[in-house]
Amino acid sequence: MLKKQSIRVENLVKYFGEGETRVDVIDGASFTVNKGELIALIAPSGAGKTTLLMMIGCVTEPNEGTIWLGEEKVYENGWLVKDTRSIRRQKIGFIFQAPYLIPFLNVIENITLLPQANGVSQKDAKAKAMELLTYLDIVDKAYMSGNQLSGGQNQRVAIARALANNPQIILADEPTAALDTERSISVVKMLKKIAIEQGVAVIMVTHDETVLPYCDKIMEIVDKQVVMKDSLDDVKII
Repeated sequence: MLKKQSIRVENLVKYFGEGETRVDVIDGASFTVNKGELIALIAPSGAGKTTLLMMIGCVTEPNEGTIWLGEEKVYENGWLVKDTRSIRRQKIGFIFQAPYLIPFLNVIENITLLPQANGVSQKDAKAKAMELLTYLDIVDKAYMSGNQLSGGQNQRVAIARALANNPQIILADEPTAALDTERSISVVKMLKKIAIEQGVAVIMVTHDETVLPYCDKIMEIVDKQVVMKDSLDDVKII
């Protein structure tokens, strides 16, 4: 695998059910995402965007195919790792439509929770969290609770939490869906900045056409196949 490649998927298949009740969702997807790239994943509702994201994230098991994360092959017609949770902890950061901050913890406690659960000392976890909050320009909010922040600020906290374990990959499932256009563009610009400066591969599910110009490529699910596009030509979100 080339060192710039962060995600490689070959002939990935996912279906649910068997026989007459079988429903095919993804049928033979193959693509590569490089370090430093922000990829928009688009398709009509129900076409398999989240399913694809969760397969890459080692949450949902495919039926067939191969998945490489970094230089490690993690799936080939079956998981090649004993504990997929360790892959998620070590290599992947997740961002969702809602920030899902723990309400009784402040910002810095939300960010340091997972690293400490993984054995990082409280001192080191806090230092990393403060570094991320400074990078995301919300360090002054470190000791506030989520209900004291705006929607865009909460999403920045969610991004900081996703980066706390220095992931190779960020998987974002409609992270701007609850935001207005200005805040949506701000969050996507931040993801692009992170991709470039941290050398992280970011795949972002979106229905928002206004954020597509800020992405490097568009990955579209068409008839259960994944098509990678370098421009917005002929791209239409339903």
